[in-house]
Amino acid sequence: MPAPIAIPGLDEFLNDQPFISIQPSNGNSLLLEGDFQFCAEHEGHPQINDTYNLQISIPQEFPRRVPTVSEIGGRIPRVNDFHVNGNGTLCLGSRIRLMARLQAEPTVHGFSKTCIVPYLYAMSLKLTHGQDFIFGELRHGIDGELDDYKELLGLKRNNQVVPALLCLLKKKRLANKMPCPCGCKKRLGKCDFNVAVRKFRNVLPKAWLREVVTGKR
Repeated sequence: MPAPIAIPGLDEFLNDQPFISIQPSNGNSLLLEGDFQFCAEHEGHPQINDTYNLQISIPQEFPRRVPTVSEIGGRIPRVNDFHVNGNGTLCLGSRIRLMARLQAEPTVHGFSKTCIVPYLYAMSLKLTHGQDFIFGELRHGIDGELDDYKELLGLKRNNQVVPALLCLLKKKRLANKMPCPCGCKKRLGKCDFNVAVRKFRNVLPKAWLREVVTGKR
């Protein structure tokens, strides 16, 4: 990185992951690489102790931007069925879900616990037992993201998602005057859907929302 930057939770993460270290990087991200170890279990499924060789790129804007993670050990097939993106990064979840988790616990250690470990736990079950992803699978691409946004926001149709995100982009007093995206024909300020909007307005940065709405990253 061009200059030392304080990364919340980095020391705690490195203490928990002694085989991961900071690597030289020519970009504006902090690059971590090495063997990521975890022990996890989920109700109705076995406890798993496993290790994956990972590369984690933490952007300069963290925690306002989500890190990217790649598996460099060759265990995970580079195909959609194993939730690997076209650029080789792991598809840990939809952008809005990852951002919501990150904003709830905005540290590298929190990102590891809430985003990386669940994916790797599900992956180990898939690789060793042939199970489908236990935490659910989204359709690939924008359709899957819209499905997830719809569920998180409590909407009924995918075409309601973008209007809801536009409400999040507006200041509260302006958003409350807009037609409610839920289809109730009321203004947002007069509908119970306003509760969901308030919740996500507090955790999703406007710059990030603008990228989602415009499709630009």
